Amino acid sequence: MIFHILTIFPSFFEGPLKYGVVSKAMESGLIDIRVHNLRDWTTDRHSIVDDRPFGGGEGMVLKVEPVYKAIQSILPQRFHPSEEGNHGNTRVVLLSAQGRRFQQQEARSLLQYDQVLLICGRYEGVDERITDHLVDDELSIGDFVLSGGELPAAVVVDSVARLVPGVLGNVASSQFESFSDLDENGAPLLDCPHYTRPADFNGWLVPDVLLAGNHAEIKRWRAAQALAKRQKNRPDLTGGTNERG
Repeated sequence: MIFHILTIFPSFFEGPLKYGVVSKAMESGLIDIRVHNLRDWTTDRHSIVDDRPFGGGEGMVLKVEPVYKAIQSILPQRFHPSEEGNHGNTRVVLLSAQGRRFQQQEARSLLQYDQVLLICGRYEGVDERITDHLVDDELSIGDFVLSGGELPAAVVVDSVARLVPGVLGNVASSQFESFSDLDENGAPLLDCPHYTRPADFNGWLVPDVLLAGNHAEIKRWRAAQALAKRQKNRPDLTGGTNERG
């Protein structure tokens, strides 16, 4: 699986993607991450990728032309689709605060593509013609505003890469974790609490049920604790609220 990242700060990714399972997946050839500098597709001597918005307003807007040329160069098959009308099993995603919420199901859905191009939004926003004509999806990692799409792109790569078969040492790790399953009402389940040695630290004890060896009881306890943690931390997943005083 190939991840392309289109950014004006390619050096940003020298750090986040060189650790842990993502780095090991690259070393083993399970995934390939290619970072592209958007300025390589500009034509002026200053390599300008942004301009003032039509109609006035604050900030600058990412221009459509360099993005168009970059996609055309990185994924030329999208401009010359096959007879079946597809784009060669590729996906182009814009990371922006205006996008649809990126969740675990989106991470799993991206697994079906051979190549995924992530465009890192910047400035006040991007020319809407990029969204209308060049990308397949617009995603946000949360209801907050960041300086750009670089950090969200790293988040998307990490969350998808760990689902690629062979990346995690234990295949069950990605099957029994938060958001990997739904309850009887179709709401996402969170992972249960976990403990390890020592069993007593500063008087903070591991629950007895985990030490007794009764696996049926442990399974029931973990299921109940997962529901309790969801109610405490993410009641919004079941239609509730999460207000704290």
